[in-house]
Amino acid sequence: MGRLTATTPQPPAGRSLLAGRTVLVTAAAGTGIGYAAAERCVLEGARVALSDRHERRLQEAADRLAELAGERPLAIPCDVTVEADVQRMVDTVVADYGALDVLVNNAGLGGEASIVEMTDAQWSAVLDVTLNGTFRCTRAALRHMVARGSGAIVNNASVIGWRAQAGQAHYAAAKAGVMALTRSAALDVADSGVRVNAVAPSIAIHPHLAKVSSEQLLAELAEREAFGRAAEPWEVANVIVFLASDYASYMTGEVVSVSSQHP
Repeated sequence: MGRLTATTPQPPAGRSLLAGRTVLVTAAAGTGIGYAAAERCVLEGARVALSDRHERRLQEAADRLAELAGERPLAIPCDVTVEADVQRMVDTVVADYGALDVLVNNAGLGGEASIVEMTDAQWSAVLDVTLNGTFRCTRAALRHMVARGSGAIVNNASVIGWRAQAGQAHYAAAKAGVMALTRSAALDVADSGVRVNAVAPSIAIHPHLAKVSSEQLLAELAEREAFGRAAEPWEVANVIVFLASDYASYMTGEVVSVSSQHP
């Protein structure tokens, strides 16, 4: 039997899965998984705050989301490599919204380089944003959530944390670290009623990705998927929302693959 191919489906209607929740999404500017997650959370009834280090794009994202949400979301500039920025971001959400129920750690930095040629600066830059940034944001959010006795964190990992791909040693190491961080953090706070999970997308096409990856590579990666196409960012966002919702109340420390490709 040949590989199944399919056209891209349409996003489902909202089901109020996050009604009454406050959600913070990092790296939510632009057109990628972060913005899609923020948009999906609004459709599911959440009050959303956005963060990104690109302030102009962040404000543009907030303007777009305001049309859907009926109110302009908090838009907080933040560089996740700076601890003071991270703490200010979480404190601002709690002060303005009264609580932080869900954190979506989406901030990450990619790149492509053979490990033979990779510099310390290239390695450190990817690790500091993708792994250390996730740690900083998780720590800041958990201090608030543990004190309240509730909350959910969803980290954006990657199937590259499991699979080998040439030129991706730094990114793969960082995403594998996010997976390990997710599992360990979940056990640290399980007795406080807080859950920590992650998604591991394979490939989700959006304009920013197209700028940093070759058209040939993206086509090859999409071809490997069972459906013969890349995921839409909202398809990854749907799984993020599921993990953040009460439908995943018994899940913690899990890394959920959002992919139609199997090793």
